[in-house]
Order: sequence, then C-alpha cells, then structure tokens
Amino acid sequence: MAAHSLSGSQDVGITVVLLDLTIGWQRTRHSSSCSATITGLARWRAHRSWNVTLRNTEYLLSELLLTAAEKYPDRPALIFPDSQLTYSELSSLSQRYARAMIGGGLSRGDHVGILAVNRPEYIVLLFACMFSGTVAVLLNARFRVQELKHAATHCDLKWVFVGQNEGVPHAARLLEALPEIANADASGVASVPAAPMLERVVTLDAFDQAGFTAFTDFLADETLATPAQFDRRQEEIIASEPALIMFTSGTTSLPKGCMLTQESVFRTSLAMRNRLSLSTDERMWDPLPMFHMASILPMLSLFHDGGACLTDEKVDIDRAVTQINEERATFLYPAFPAIMAELVNHPGMKLDQLDHVRLINNIGSAEALRENMRAWPSATHISAFGMTELSGIASHTDPSDTEAQRAETCGKPYEGIEVAIVHPESGHVCTANEQGEIRVRGFLLFDGYYKQPEETARVIDDQGWFHTGDLGSLDPEGRIRFHGRIKDVLKVGGENVSPLEVEAWLSTHPDVIVAQVVGAPDDRLDEVVAAFIQLNPGASVNAQDIVDYCEGQIASFKVPRVVRFVNEWPMSATKIQKSALREQLLAETKIG
Repeated sequence: MAAHSLSGSQDVGITVVLLDLTIGWQRTRHSSSCSATITGLARWRAHRSWNVTLRNTEYLLSELLLTAAEKYPDRPALIFPDSQLTYSELSSLSQRYARAMIGGGLSRGDHVGILAVNRPEYIVLLFACMFSGTVAVLLNARFRVQELKHAATHCDLKWVFVGQNEGVPHAARLLEALPEIANADASGVASVPAAPMLERVVTLDAFDQAGFTAFTDFLADETLATPAQFDRRQEEIIASEPALIMFTSGTTSLPKGCMLTQESVFRTSLAMRNRLSLSTDERMWDPLPMFHMASILPMLSLFHDGGACLTDEKVDIDRAVTQINEERATFLYPAFPAIMAELVNHPGMKLDQLDHVRLINNIGSAEALRENMRAWPSATHISAFGMTELSGIASHTDPSDTEAQRAETCGKPYEGIEVAIVHPESGHVCTANEQGEIRVRGFLLFDGYYKQPEETARVIDDQGWFHTGDLGSLDPEGRIRFHGRIKDVLKVGGENVSPLEVEAWLSTHPDVIVAQVVGAPDDRLDEVVAAFIQLNPGASVNAQDIVDYCEGQIASFKVPRVVRFVNEWPMSATKIQKSALREQLLAETKIG
C-alpha cells in the first residue's frame, strides 16, 4: 500500500496510508470515571466524528476472545512451560472471573489493579475486566513501595489482585506500601487513607494476612451475579471508553497512568496482524512482562486468527530455548538486544536448524539489527516504533521490505495512521530525511493521562497530533527512522525511567542537598541510571549508601548504578547543565 504526502509530492513530512480501518459509524462518547478534559483530543475526535453512543461490539476485546473461542475452541491461546489455556478455557474462565467481579460489587468503570508476574491468571483477569466493564490497571511488577503507594492513590484502585510467588513477594510489598490494609473490618474491607477508594485485595497465592481475600473466596462471589446482570453489563460496555491503565514515565516526578480504550487496542492489534500477515498456525514467543504493551499487543494480534502465545513467568533463556524448540515457535519477540544476544549465543539454539522460525522482532541500532540478520539469516528480522500512548506500536517494517529498510527504519505507519515529522521549535513540517519530532495521529491514540489533563494537553495539540518527544525522520517512501529522544527520559533495558522521579527520591535522603540524574552508557542495558549528588558539609555517605537507600523503595532498574559526588555544578544562566554531566561520564568511559 503506497504512502502519500498531504503536503505535495516532495514533502513527506506527513505520511498517511490510504487504507483506513474505520468503517464509517459514529458514536456519542459517554462520560467515564477515568476520563480527563482534553481540549486537543476532544477537538480531534469531534473532527473525525468519533463520538457515538453505539456499543460497537466489533471493537470490544471481549468480543475478540468470544469470536476466537467460537472459531478455535481447542487451539491453545497461551502456552507456558508448565501449563496452557485453550481459547475456550480462556473465554470460560474470563467470564467466570467477570461474574465474580460483578457479584462482588464492582461497577462499570471501577479500577481493578493487577500486580503479578506473567502467569495464566494475569490474562484471565485482564479479559475479566473487559467482560465486567471495569478498568484494568496493570501495575508494573517491578514497582516498590513508593511507586505502589502512588499508583494505588493516584489511580483510585477499588480492587487489587496480587501475586505472592516465591521470590516475588508482591503482596508483602503492597502491604508495606499500604500497611492499613491489615486493619480490615469483619467484612474484609480496609480503610486506607492513602487509597480511600480501595475496598478489596485478592491474593492469587497463599498469603495468610488480615485484609487479604483468598482467591477461592473471590470466586465464590460468582454465584451472586445473575445471568441477567451479566448480560446487562455486557450491553453497557462502550468500546471507546478507557479499559486499560498502564504506567509510563515521562518528565513528571512519578509514573503517569496512560488510559487506553478497548477500541484503540483492538484496532492496533488488528493493524499489527495485517502488517505481519499473522495466521492461525502462528506460535509467537514473547517473554516480555504483561504489564507492558510489548506483551499485550502482540498477544492480542494472534487472537484474530487463533494463533498461540508462548510466554513464561520471566525471561529465563534456558527455559525459553526449550520452549522455542519444543513448541516450534514461528515468531520470536525478544524485542531488546540483551535478550536477543542471549538467544543467539545459547548452545541450545542451533540457528541453522530452526527452519520453523520465520519472523524475529527486535529494536536497536541499524548495526545491531544487521548483526542479528547475519547471525540468523534464515529468519526475517523486523522492527517497530511505538510507545504506550500509541497502544503499543504505530509502525512495523514489512517482512517484504528490503534488508536495508528493515535494519535502518521502523517501517511505515500502520494503515490509517498519520505520522508527521515537525521541527520542535519552528513547527515547520520537515521534508524527506530531515530530522524533527515524530508526531502521530489516529485510532491508536491513548485517551489521556489519568487525572492529569495538563500533562495530556501538553502532548496532544488542537489538531489531535500526539507529540512523542522522539527525534526521527521519514525516508522518501514514508518509513520512520528513529534518531533518539528529545526528552531526558532514560531507557534502561527497555524500561522508561524519569530522572525527576529518581531525583525526587534521592532528595529525601537527610544528607543530600541536590541530586541530578542522567544516563550512563551500558553495554547490556544501553544505559543505566547515574546520580550526581551534592551532600551536606561533613556528611559521611558513600556510593553504596546511596544505592542501599534506593533498594526496595524504587524499582531496581531505577536504582543508580553510577554515583558521583560533587561540590559544584556546571550551570547555565538558570539551571544545571545535564549535558555537561553526561559528557563527564562519556569521558570517564573513554579513559577507562
């Protein structure tokens, strides 16, 4: 499908692929407990006539699962090393959990947190939220005390489902963040001042602690929801209302709740399926955490045709190699260079014998992608551009693209999606191969940051363009090239880290006067957190003390791995020059 410029044949700064996935219906937007007033987004919806009262079942994720269960009942939907769920089992369990949610008192629009590592129940609960009309709040499993407290408070969690796996004590962490949970009354309802909406915490595993509801007791509420109540709830669900909240770090001090609708996620998953020509026989290995769209979106793209998603509790390369070989995976989704390198170098991966692997999705530099192609020539290597605010992915290289195009670009935007490259200061639309900010518009756009209308208005303009903050360009045919980040947000092994968030925590240390965070180069994770710290005079604090202060309070990937103490700062007229701090680290790396 050819991409065409909206500004003339020589200007490919705005690219839109002609085939639009919309079907010409209109709807009136219902108010939602988690909707924010967003001028730019609202104007864009009005311009596109996207505001309607129709339920529009075609774009409901619950309908996607129901259809798959009807067409492919006995085909596996999820395959873990030690268990699997067929489409019929996943659909049946999801509806059972949804009835228990309704029977337990959850209303349409209530927020339900999920805090666990990858496991079958995670996806069952996700779809149960879709069937019950509640909003699934996918909590980062690496969150520690401060982030969990913020998430529970900011996102108005009413229920939380929490795991307590050996070595991953999520329930204990949540209790540390919100100790008042243990003061639950006889009905099991706790009064938590920091999270006044919270009514129930359900454990997926054994956890003998007051205030936590056993999973069997939760399921018993299924009988309290009549078939008529369940059917009525289905009729109330609107595809265009927020259904998911996922957390993303940006320029603010704590993670923002990014709202996604069933429609945006459904249509983006369909666009991915179409671009990559996924089929019923697809078996995709994706070990990424389920609180990320890098896990959820690829999985959903398989459900349109009854493919199977191979995954695991965490990235374990030995188990992964066994799973890829035994299940004859056709599509690998390591996504990050560190995971790909472990796969390629594993003695159990006989690359010349894996004829069943047809596609491999990665991100990385052009040279890193070329190296992957050289190491594994029998597979077709692809890459993508995306972020949570874009329902996960906005573009993919086409498997039919040339090797150079697949190594050097992120492909064309999905059908129906517009991409503009705009000079961030002058606002002029860039020409082919000219660098500017990547801006995106279309059905995949998120529904705003929860309870942060100012932050949302900052990134969505009056024409509905989302300002990604990423630097990129378009080749003459409309393929996206990614050149880096305009913002200071770090990417540590694929995880976004807000420097301000880490700085805010470091500043609570009694001996810290000022803390500044930048990225330090790292061969394995691309970059790690580096902290420059000015201490109170006479303070006796070393680098390990700073690390210890962060451990257990913020996620491990946010903990500084490089600590430098300073007595004075490189300054511009009004602020500390972080660029000079980065240059210092780069100079140290070269000397070392």
